[in-house]
Amino acid sequence: MSPGSVEHSQRRDAAILIVDDAPANLELLRKLMSEQGYQTYVATSGERALAIAQRAHPDLILLDVLMPDMDGIETCRRLKQHPLTQGIPVIFMSARTETEDVVAGFDCGGVDYISKPLRMAEVCARVRAQLHIRSNNENQQEQAERLRTIVNNMAEGLLIIEADGRIQYTNPACDQYLGYRENELTGGSIGELLSPLVTQEYLDYFAMYAANPETAHNHGTREVVVRHRNGAALSMDLTLTPMYLRQPLYIGLLHDITHHKRSEDALQRAAYLDPLTKIANRRHFDSFLEKEWQRAVRGGGALSLVVLDVDHFKLYNDSLGHPAGDSCLQQVAQAIASHAARPGDLAARYGGEEFVMLCSDTDADGALHLAEAIRMHIEALQLPHPRSATSPWITVSIGVATIIPHQLDDREALFVAADRALYVAKEGGRNQVRVTHSGSQAWKTVKALVLR
Repeated sequence: MSPGSVEHSQRRDAAILIVDDAPANLELLRKLMSEQGYQTYVATSGERALAIAQRAHPDLILLDVLMPDMDGIETCRRLKQHPLTQGIPVIFMSARTETEDVVAGFDCGGVDYISKPLRMAEVCARVRAQLHIRSNNENQQEQAERLRTIVNNMAEGLLIIEADGRIQYTNPACDQYLGYRENELTGGSIGELLSPLVTQEYLDYFAMYAANPETAHNHGTREVVVRHRNGAALSMDLTLTPMYLRQPLYIGLLHDITHHKRSEDALQRAAYLDPLTKIANRRHFDSFLEKEWQRAVRGGGALSLVVLDVDHFKLYNDSLGHPAGDSCLQQVAQAIASHAARPGDLAARYGGEEFVMLCSDTDADGALHLAEAIRMHIEALQLPHPRSATSPWITVSIGVATIIPHQLDDREALFVAADRALYVAKEGGRNQVRVTHSGSQAWKTVKALVLR
């Protein structure tokens, strides 16, 4: 399914309630929203809107402010007071655009305020934006609920500890291990569980991390004696890991060290590898680039970025199917990764059929030579591409850019320069390598665009 069809199907899942006492406005908006692929409900009064919202649970409400009997502001207040409708986003529509009117709309729970006369393109854009926000919020809530379920069902005991040693949270397994009721440990101190010597050691570590978060590291696993609620001394393995959110926090795990190591290794692999191609993912690459960039700034070395696109990949997928497309990406990825031979080189899948490679301490000539070797390697795989206008085989277009970074340089300029070279390679017929040379007019244009 194409991205366009996916978006269209998602729109059809969204339901919008339109509330306006003017039939002409109501019909115009209903038709507009239907044309956008949304399911629609209509109401000509606030009372009717409340009844429909409680029954149909729309994803969004377009609400006129000026209506007889119950105006839009009061309607919104009542929506926000009812548990079935309080989470539905409300966009106001009104010819009243004085500051106090707009503020009243937001104060009663509205998420947006559109002035009349309505500009239909603006209405569509604002509806899309609020539906996107709602979808993201729902996804985050689902993820949080899944995480809560996982934590609550863990066999290991888990504690969240604040920088002063106060316990913020314990999961059911931790409570059971130590003989406490739910939430009984919350607000207490780790000093109630550990010996004074061990407690002070951890508090010193917490203070160091709070003062300098970037130096934080996993404190490792050690055997400690933990006091049970009944006074018994329990020997346990305690692992502490820092986590900086709005404040420094620490995750404490009471568990078997062997199980922990297996879990930690698996999580780390999942976090840094692309699941399809088994090479580095975008997150890992961005982190690696940050470290190598800073190293190059300090040492004055050159960094080269190679950006690759599989030529006509959508046609390949459409003609041979997704399993063949996945296999193609896997083989291309392994071919690229085989050329990352040094510790300062990293190949990654950056998204879709786009791959990148960072080459540390590599000048433009070296990067060009490497990119050409990659291009020839992939073509030599002879993966048949029946619909390519470039070659009977799978080929790649490659853009290369090189920089000797300074403190004021922007990493984005390196990407833009490589993407510019990639564009030239595609426009030039594909299956070729193009370079944006440092100091060229193209580089100057790139830097000007980024600085702007």
